[in-house]
Amino acid sequence: MSSKAARPRKSSKNLGLAAEAYTTVRERIIRGELAIGQVISRRKLAAELGMSFLPVTEALIRLENEGLLESRPRAGTRVKVPTRQDVEGHYVIREALEVQAAMLFAERAERGERSELLKLAKRVDVLAQQPSGDRFVLTALHEKLHKLIAEFARCRALADAINILYAAAAPWLCATRPLPANSANEHQDLVRVLVNESPAVAGEAMRGHIRESMEWALRRLEVFFRVEKEYPREYPRTGKKSLSLDLLLSESDTPVEASLLPGQPVSA
Repeated sequence: MSSKAARPRKSSKNLGLAAEAYTTVRERIIRGELAIGQVISRRKLAAELGMSFLPVTEALIRLENEGLLESRPRAGTRVKVPTRQDVEGHYVIREALEVQAAMLFAERAERGERSELLKLAKRVDVLAQQPSGDRFVLTALHEKLHKLIAEFARCRALADAINILYAAAAPWLCATRPLPANSANEHQDLVRVLVNESPAVAGEAMRGHIRESMEWALRRLEVFFRVEKEYPREYPRTGKKSLSLDLLLSESDTPVEASLLPGQPVSA
């Protein structure tokens, strides 16, 4: 019997459980319920979901491959803590993709699609003006706005690439929230340019929007950059005391907005 034939096949049950675990953890990350840097315990997750280690491990490996988690031998697995280079690289790629999407949208989008995008932009602007609004809903609508631009540009490869890019950055995109509007109609103003102007003008409008978003994200993620710089190898614990963002900030002279802090420590 060949070695290939001798290998045990994964049962359909295990495949289904792995998919369930993957969906559960991914949704919690995207919703911000699992904070940036939060350690993921395989044992606790398996017990919570009522399954063995194998499907949970497969789910976490898949999420790590997608860039949502990171792990190190004998250290553990945690929601990925972004570096400054990660964030800058994300926006460099976003600019390249979304400027192209905006240009193609201006050229190809149908009348009904342009109207739909304007209505969605208004919803985003209205919600952005509400200080107590649901952060997750605002983030989801803002992301949908950008994805629809790519979808209505009628280039499937471009739309797929943008979807993958947003998924990989989901933990910190949710933590940072969309760029605060410079005016009550900021997103509507952007979409009006895409709807009414030439592809070249639409592309430049999107370029400016993405670059402003990058500057905002870099400011709001500065606390996480400090975590990664000062404690790059710490997952479960740091000596005799646990590492948390509260601890890090208490030792820092740089003030950081309280709303930046996730609900869980970076290491527990």
